[in-house]
Amino acid sequence: MLVLGLALPPARSAEPSVGAIVGSVTTAAGVPVAHATVMALRADGGAIRATISGSDGVFSFGDLPPGLWSVSAQAAGAPTVNVPALAVVAGQATRHDIVMNLTLPAPAAAAAPAAAVAGTAAPAPSAAAIAAVVPEALQAPAPGPAVDTQTPFAVGDLGWMNGTTRNSTPIFDTRLFTPEVRFDVNYLQDFNNPVDHTIVGSTEEFRSGEFQLEQVSLGGNFHWEGVQARFLSMMGLYAVTTPRNDASLGVGEWDLEGAYKYLSEANAGYHWDVNHGLNVDAGIFLSYIGLFSYYNFDNWTYQPSFVSSNTPWFFNGLRVQWFPTQTLKIEPWLINGWQSYAKYNNHPGVGGQILWIPNEALKLVFNSYSIGEDNLTSGNGVPNNGGNPNADIGLPNPSAPYINYAHVTRVHEDDSVLWRYYDPQQGGPLGISKKALSFTADLGCEYGGGVYCSHGPNKANFFGMMLYDRTWFSHDVYAVTLGGGFMNNPGRYLALMPPINGATAASGSPYFTENPGQKLYQWDTQLNFQYMPRPWITWWTEATFRHSDVPYWAGPGGVTPPTGNTGAPSSYVCNNGSIIGADSCATEGGIWYPDLVKREVVWGAGVMVKF
Repeated sequence: MLVLGLALPPARSAEPSVGAIVGSVTTAAGVPVAHATVMALRADGGAIRATISGSDGVFSFGDLPPGLWSVSAQAAGAPTVNVPALAVVAGQATRHDIVMNLTLPAPAAAAAPAAAVAGTAAPAPSAAAIAAVVPEALQAPAPGPAVDTQTPFAVGDLGWMNGTTRNSTPIFDTRLFTPEVRFDVNYLQDFNNPVDHTIVGSTEEFRSGEFQLEQVSLGGNFHWEGVQARFLSMMGLYAVTTPRNDASLGVGEWDLEGAYKYLSEANAGYHWDVNHGLNVDAGIFLSYIGLFSYYNFDNWTYQPSFVSSNTPWFFNGLRVQWFPTQTLKIEPWLINGWQSYAKYNNHPGVGGQILWIPNEALKLVFNSYSIGEDNLTSGNGVPNNGGNPNADIGLPNPSAPYINYAHVTRVHEDDSVLWRYYDPQQGGPLGISKKALSFTADLGCEYGGGVYCSHGPNKANFFGMMLYDRTWFSHDVYAVTLGGGFMNNPGRYLALMPPINGATAASGSPYFTENPGQKLYQWDTQLNFQYMPRPWITWWTEATFRHSDVPYWAGPGGVTPPTGNTGAPSSYVCNNGSIIGADSCATEGGIWYPDLVKREVVWGAGVMVKF
């Protein structure tokens, strides 16, 4: 996520094999010249472009092959202005403003409609007239420099990177507010054909055999005199599925789920012009664990592998972002915990990110997390781990070692590299535009209170990797991505809770316990095709295969009891829908079990929009 309040990177073409020339036509007094004819001619005479300046005097050429270009501007009543040589670089915008020897009268308010009826262009308003009508905060931002050496990561075209939105220049912008709108609609088919249409074990795919609205988000960035704030609402399936994967909602009182479920991001802070920028923000902000973005529009595939899908999408706390150079960010965090609205036990979580983008073809990111005591306990310190046999509630297993969950500490390291290893300037064979790969490796564990990182019956650690390779075609209009990954998790501390009988991370489930020492090994692969006719829309289709060494995915029988959810997900259910009693369901038709299987194939398609 780019820093709020910093100047936007220079405008760039959606096609990295071409560049752009942008600028404005004004009088010597700074008044915009509307409807001036602006022409661009390549130095070798091999190409020519023409356009008309807008009512604000702005003109642009967005599809220029790299090289030297000359630009000229013509307007009635003024001599032609020629600019002999401007260098165009692929993937970048060259800015040059043109000043004409022309005097424009300030228009009368009632004259504009008459001029339009007569078929003639209305004279452009003066800068003073614009300022008198439009408040400064709602005016367009000042244009950036032709060569930006200050803005963090303004090092070229970064829209190819996994987890990064490709439309880096907003469609609409003001000095106060940059809006953002996101839509995500999908159709998914789980070939296990679960009778209750429930897809298990994903943070992106939830319902089978149905059209579903995954995300509708409205908001944007506020920025004024160093003060900055970001707000993005969350509606659709994400609004209910994301909180269900946060066990901290079970800590204490007050309805945190109700307070936060419709918020994706909400933070505010201040920016200082220190080095290349220093920001301090507090609130809910997106994490960077697992490389993939929380927003599917930004990603190479729709369903990421386990390293991303089982690690946090958000943090709640305090974030500092320091940019000592244009290509380096150092970002410490002080947060409530591992994707948690509340703090689990005694210690807050600390962590941070080091991000280095030395050039537009390479990205290195290092995420670290530690100290947080992230196992859920009730208000009196009694563990509540969803059927955990070692807990001192209910009927604990006397033969199992005791675990004091109030003192189990988590550490985790998540590192990624992205490399664009093929980028022909004029298009390669078979219409290939570029090729790139992303690799992520995670290593972490839990320790303390009877839990150990590497040995003993209560071992809890995590090791996972994922690798994706992507190829763009036809000037980035089409893309194919192939990849996948695995996770080895003897302790299940990052395993997503299957929503059996309405189970959440806070409630747990006796049908799938998440105790240290319980092994879980899973692997998957994805094949994704995307069609991107415009920078702000993506049509996609994808096939995913996933395997687990223990039954985990929803089978044909689904994960919902015969009569629906009982409202007691931490209890066993009888086949007649009642909660298990003293007779162990002997008079209620026996114990009901969810249909869990070891393999899953999901096909999906959808459309995503981001303005």
